[in-house]
Order: sequence, then structure tokens, then C-alpha cells
Amino acid sequence: MKIGVTSQNFRTITGHAGKTRRFLVFSENPDGQWEETGRLDLPKEMSMHEFRGDVHPVDELDVLITASCGAGFKRKLAARGIDVITTSESDPVDAVNRFSRGIKLAPAEPHHHG
Repeated sequence: MKIGVTSQNFRTITGHAGKTRRFLVFSENPDGQWEETGRLDLPKEMSMHEFRGDVHPVDELDVLITASCGAGFKRKLAARGIDVITTSESDPVDAVNRFSRGIKLAPAEPHHHG
């Protein structure tokens, strides 16, 4: 399983997932610990808001954790087989570890467009 986290600054969980171009990627190592195994740093046209192709780099993810997103983004990723989790937590490593242990993450703030 791979878990992605939206992180425009590669340090904290950030929102507006449809426009995000930077993602941290976490995988479970053989010892059962979750660790950062990659980063996506995509051009603007590869944000999910702009992307119109078939195969996208986020397709490698099973779960995406973000601070905020709209219902359309959740539907789009669900169609790609990716579960989207929104949270108000800011630490990517802590959020991935908590989620992977089945601990419910702190709820996200409401998402607004405009």
C-alpha cells in the first residue's frame, strides 16, 4: 500500500488538493514502519484540476491524505481507486502512522471554493 500526502512545502499537510502539485509518498518497510519513499513535484498542468489525460502519477497511491478538497476531487480519485482522507492534522508522518493503525484523524476544516 502507498499513502500520499498533499504537501506544497514538503513539510506539512496542505489543502486545495485539486490544485496541489507536490505530494509526499509513504510506504511500509519490511519492519512494518511507514517511511517517506518518494515525492511528486509536478508541473501546473499535472495538478488534478488541470489534468485531462488517462494515467497520472498519483495513480500509484492507494490513499491520499489532504487538508482540504472538494466533492468532485474525491469522486475523481475514487474513480481512480484512491481513497481520500481529509484532516486538520498538519504533520504528514504522524497522520500516516495514525491512519495506518486505524486511528481516526482529526476532521478537516470545511472546504470552500472562491
